[in-house]
Parts: sequence; structure tokens; C-alpha cells
Amino acid sequence: MSGEESFDAFYRGSRQRLYDCLYALTGNAAEAQDVVHEAYARAWQRWSTVGEYADPEAWVRTVARRVAVSRWRRARSALHAYRRAGPPPDVPGPNPDSVALVGALAQLPPAQRTALVLHHLVGLPVAEVARETGVPDGTVKARLSRGRRALANLLEATPSEAHNV
Repeated sequence: MSGEESFDAFYRGSRQRLYDCLYALTGNAAEAQDVVHEAYARAWQRWSTVGEYADPEAWVRTVARRVAVSRWRRARSALHAYRRAGPPPDVPGPNPDSVALVGALAQLPPAQRTALVLHHLVGLPVAEVARETGVPDGTVKARLSRGRRALANLLEATPSEAHNV
């Protein structure tokens, strides 16, 4: 039997027991599923070694328990930090202009939208947009020009106002 076949057989034969064990430990079905998947992924990466163990299921169960404990510790630390620092400040919602701009950008072809966002919102020069998107400078300039015109129409503004986006 190949390594893949032996792992598949091991997985099919042990997955429910492992899930049941971790569900009982965590008390959370989704958490149990996550840690069991993580443990099996680690077992698969080391299957040539783990598959030779007298009890590979014990190894996976131990890994799953440790992953669960690590998550609990991380959550507890985050809770302590939250209690020390207090809640984060409220983040104001987007302003109407931002909502309108994002809505209009979503209506543009992806290539024009990408060029506009990288150039005007991220602040990349045309040459950098060209390098990042893998097209010539002239193509970026054409996409910017067409995109500005389309954006201006969508936002019901003049092209010169859209250019300042």
C-alpha cells in the first residue's frame, strides 16, 4: 500500500474518533473540526514517519490537543490584552463620497479599476503600475484615461474632477 493509500485508510478509520475526542475537549464543533484538520495536515506532512509509529492516532490526537491548547492560550492572552487596553476606538463608517467611488470603481473593467486604484489611491507612478501589472506604460496610460472618463460618467462629474480622484 502506498503512503497516500495508507494515510487515507488511517484518516477514514480514525477521523470520527478524533473529532469526538476534540469536540468533548473543546466543547465547540467548529473548533474541534479546525484542530483535527490541522493535526491531520501535520500528520500528512510527516506521514512517512508518523505512519510507522505503533499508534499514529495517538500522535495525531496529541497534536490536535496541543493545537487546541495553543488556541486557548492565544485567546486568553488576547482577552487579557483587551482588558488592559480597553476596546479599540470606534471606527467611523465610510463617507458617502467613498461609498460612491467604490461603487463606481466596481462597475469598471478590472484592468481599468486596477490601474486607477494603483495610480491614484496607492500613489504608484505609471511605470510602477506597468511593472506590477505586467503591461507597457502606454497601456497603463490608456487604461487610466479610459477609466477616468468612465468614472467621471458614473460619478456624474467632469473628467477634470475625476482626474483628481
